[in-house]
Amino acid sequence: MAEHGGAERGGASAPLNQRTLADADYRLMVDAVTDYAITVLDPSGIFVSWNEGARKLHGYEGPEVLGRHFSLLYPSELLEQNRPDLALATAREAVRVEEEDWRLRKDGTRFWASVVITRMTGAGGELRGYSMITRDLSERRRQDEMLRMSEERFRLLVEGVKDYAIFMLDPGGHIVSWNLGAQKNKGYEASEIIGQHFSKFYPADVAASGWPEEELRNALRDGRFEDEGWRIRKDGSRFWASVVITALHDATGKHRGFAKVTRDLTERRRVTALEDEGRRVTNFLAMLGHELRNPLAPISNALELLKREKTDSPVVAHTRDIIGRQLRQMTRLVDDLLDVGRITSGKIHLESKPVRLRDAIAQAIEAVRPLIESKSQALHLGIGDADPWVAGDSARVIQVVSNLIHNAAKFTHNGGNIWVSLAATATDADISVRDDGPGIAPKDLQRIFDLFVQGEQNVARTQGGLGLGLSLVQQLTTLHDGRVSAFSTGRAGEGSEFLVQFPAIQAPSTTLEVQPRPAGEQRVLVVDDNTDAAETMALLLEALGYRPSVAHGGLAAIEAVKAQDPDVVLLDIGLPDLSGHDVARRLRAEMINPPPLIAVTGYGQASDRDTSLEAGFRAHLTKPVDVDKLTALLERLLEPAPRSRAA
Repeated sequence: MAEHGGAERGGASAPLNQRTLADADYRLMVDAVTDYAITVLDPSGIFVSWNEGARKLHGYEGPEVLGRHFSLLYPSELLEQNRPDLALATAREAVRVEEEDWRLRKDGTRFWASVVITRMTGAGGELRGYSMITRDLSERRRQDEMLRMSEERFRLLVEGVKDYAIFMLDPGGHIVSWNLGAQKNKGYEASEIIGQHFSKFYPADVAASGWPEEELRNALRDGRFEDEGWRIRKDGSRFWASVVITALHDATGKHRGFAKVTRDLTERRRVTALEDEGRRVTNFLAMLGHELRNPLAPISNALELLKREKTDSPVVAHTRDIIGRQLRQMTRLVDDLLDVGRITSGKIHLESKPVRLRDAIAQAIEAVRPLIESKSQALHLGIGDADPWVAGDSARVIQVVSNLIHNAAKFTHNGGNIWVSLAATATDADISVRDDGPGIAPKDLQRIFDLFVQGEQNVARTQGGLGLGLSLVQQLTTLHDGRVSAFSTGRAGEGSEFLVQFPAIQAPSTTLEVQPRPAGEQRVLVVDDNTDAAETMALLLEALGYRPSVAHGGLAAIEAVKAQDPDVVLLDIGLPDLSGHDVARRLRAEMINPPPLIAVTGYGQASDRDTSLEAGFRAHLTKPVDVDKLTALLERLLEPAPRSRAA
């Protein structure tokens, strides 16, 4: 019996030990969890357990919390809504309640929590309390919020775009979204078009051919399809559209539809067509000018032969003079055609040297004087003390002025008046050409500088011309960084005035024609920021029989050239203040006859040599300089010949 009893006690004690071990292990497991706050509440919501995860999440130690109501963790606005009691009531009835909302830490900071409260029931069905598991979802909520805001910003961006129609199609090509740009571009409200097939935007013949569906197939096959063509607006009008269709797939690779972006390129297409037409016209004019030059040459030669023939026939002499006048007019028109072609194609080359406007005006008047005298017109010249200089191409500046005077003489009646005046301000040099002819109608003033445009003429077009002269004036003036303006009331007898304004520069030093310096007296300026390189080059030049001087910077080089009047300059390219190229350009712009420049540099590529020559250098030597080459070059550049030199 005793053994039996002992056996019974032993058998009864085993389940108890197992149950005790299970409870302890369970407690260890709960306390080891640190990512979740796992707590137990009594039926009234009082904390009766507090694990390590709860301490880490909420910041309270166990003794600070045990015995207190769990509403301790709720923010004030949830307390005002009686949310803790409602949560317990729901868990009591439904066994389990799950919610996401704000909770508080001990330091008063908030975090976004996922909370699950579960009813705990005893063996007899009585309420024993509640388990509460809390997890911090702040980071996930932040990521979700960022995603939501990103999607919202993208939605606002797409919906706010006005220049592009951006909309979505379902896999069958039916419209499922519609932005403001689509409404503006195509004319449909979203309520009118969503749900309809996108082929509605295509011309009837294109839609009937199945091209819209083919576009979708191409986009689905290649991921993206791009096209240009005519599309139809709600009002039936056409526009030239650039269209990009992109196939859309979800994360699993399932095809969800298409994104379609449409842009109205009607205006750009029109401008491109006009530009193409303009290029064709320009090329035609250039070709025409060259072709006309061919017959003009033998005509000019034949006329010169006729002038050398002695004849007493007044008819022959009169005819010869007519041919001469018309030949000059024809040559002028051909030259204008060629100049228009060169300027428009960017092939015209302009010098950049000091130009004295008094001299340019005098030469322009001489060129036009025969026309003025043939019409018995009076030319009034108003220059006074004005003597401005500009940087530019002397021949082209003369062409600008002569075209204006020629235009005034051509449109002014016989016996009329032409006024040419010159004035200078602190920054500009102004040339005015005025007449008392018929003037220019106000409606023509805005387009008088366009190609092939002239003022009103009679049906017989007694003034002739192609309307190129004023266009050339404007384009050549612009190439000189200047501007030209036209003024006229349009009333006969009050004429018109053209004002050309060039940026003024300082007058260059006066020059005298002198004999070259004798051997041993020829001056060579060495410019190099490397002191040793400059000094050794100067010693070498002195040994070769020249009188060297040295400058160590770009600005110093410009001053030395003006002050010392060297016969040649050895100029380094990589200077600290102004590059050698900039020095060369400044000397060409500020001096009438700058000395020859030789580039001496470490850069020796073909492109470097081309850049030097374009900047105005006469030669390009690579360091270390070959003495034989330098000697031969100096002898060639300084061979005896008269040259202009500063006085």
